[in-house]
Amino acid sequence: MLTALDKKLLQEVADLHGEPPGAFNIRKDGKGIERRSLEGIEIIPKKDQPGIDVIVAPGKKGTVHIPVIMTETDLSDLVYNKIDVGREADINLVAGCGIHNPGSGNTRHDGVHEIIVRQGARLIYTEKHFGEGDKEGKRLLNPKTVLVIEEGGYAELELVQIRGVDQTKRVTEAEVKAGGRLVIYERLLTDGEQTADSDVLVKLMAEESTARIVSRSVAQGSSKQNFYPRLLAYGAGRGHVECDSIIMDQATVRSVPEIWAENSEAELVHEAAIGKIAGEQLIKLMALGLTDEEAEEAIISGFLK
Repeated sequence: MLTALDKKLLQEVADLHGEPPGAFNIRKDGKGIERRSLEGIEIIPKKDQPGIDVIVAPGKKGTVHIPVIMTETDLSDLVYNKIDVGREADINLVAGCGIHNPGSGNTRHDGVHEIIVRQGARLIYTEKHFGEGDKEGKRLLNPKTVLVIEEGGYAELELVQIRGVDQTKRVTEAEVKAGGRLVIYERLLTDGEQTADSDVLVKLMAEESTARIVSRSVAQGSSKQNFYPRLLAYGAGRGHVECDSIIMDQATVRSVPEIWAENSEAELVHEAAIGKIAGEQLIKLMALGLTDEEAEEAIISGFLK
């Protein structure tokens, strides 16, 4: 049975208010605790390693939730999930991890997701990370997503780190085949002594393959962020990389976008910007009655949407 804390974490990372609709698998403190498959959407526990296989039948439409929650201190969890979205299927998949660390030890989750979007299929994938705890124990989250989009497929990834994660190393790798499309939206906030590294590599494999990578981040306190988005075109694909960061206090942000073409018909663009909150924005909001802190929070929230 889910506790009040479990439900709070699931609400934070998966927007769940009660039992998930559709197929789902909930993992807590290293174990699967609730699961439901549906006709055309099978969730099968792995036998040789921790994790699940999610198999979506061709043409199937639906929603799948596979969140992870952790509520113990001094605990590490490693999981391998494979998601196979069948031809012409249309799936919303909600993942993510919420950590409540109640003690002085580290609580850590490492998740590897291998995803195949078959020919003509469509996947909307949301992954949110959240951490909390009132003691000195750290919350560590290290996700890795390996994605293949077959001919004519479409995938949209929303990768969000909300608050409270002390250290994260995010790796995202994707191959986009002929006529495939990929969009990645990354939103990240760090504060205090937190660190965040994001390594993205997208390969456009053939003509009419496209990709867009959009990263928004806010670095507060003495936190450190490193971004390395790379877009590589082997074929006549088109792609765009955009990285924007707000830097505050004594934080550090390093952004190194890279584009690399091995085909003369490829079209690739990148841009990056790091800056502070504009003073006139604060003044305008404060003139409407907001305090300095409220105005700052409103600007940050709007930037990360």
